[in-house]
Amino acid sequence: MRWRLRGAWLWPAFVVVTLIEMGLLHWLPIAGAGSGFVAGLLLAGCLNVIAIAVLGGLGGFVLRRVRRDMPKVVADNYAGLAALAVVGAAFLVAGLVHRPELAADRAAFAEQSRAVRLWVEANGDDFARAHVDSADSVLIDSDLHRTCVPGPDPKRWLCLIVDTSHSPPRIRRDASRESNASQHPRGGYR
Repeated sequence: MRWRLRGAWLWPAFVVVTLIEMGLLHWLPIAGAGSGFVAGLLLAGCLNVIAIAVLGGLGGFVLRRVRRDMPKVVADNYAGLAALAVVGAAFLVAGLVHRPELAADRAAFAEQSRAVRLWVEANGDDFARAHVDSADSVLIDSDLHRTCVPGPDPKRWLCLIVDTSHSPPRIRRDASRESNASQHPRGGYR
């Protein structure tokens, strides 16, 4: 009974750690601009289950070799807890490593947004100036954005290609007047 009480923390810890990792993946993403809570929950939950099954099983086997008096259930639980800690630490390290890239992407987006506002103020018509806050952008390439400002005709937008590899960013008008939603239905950000 004593071993049962000391070794029965794996699944309650699994729930708590998975929820913490979900938040970690949302606020400190390991790739891209971030994940939603559901995607973070699914990733954390799946990797935690795999870690418990693989690392927990192997770790429990090794732990039983070192401490023969320990029941298999308790050894597996201890090893599973260690596996959860390894996955959590991996998410934290990956998020911290990815953070500078995320900050650079956000800075590039802010820079292109400022450049678009200045361009629209100088070259856009009254409607574009009034609706520049409704512009949306998609990342076409690492330093290339396509930003579209709504026009009076919903099928004809003012679209600009912004190259942030230069300072200040270079802007050219896109020949296509279709919105980003019609050209890039899956990828985009505001």
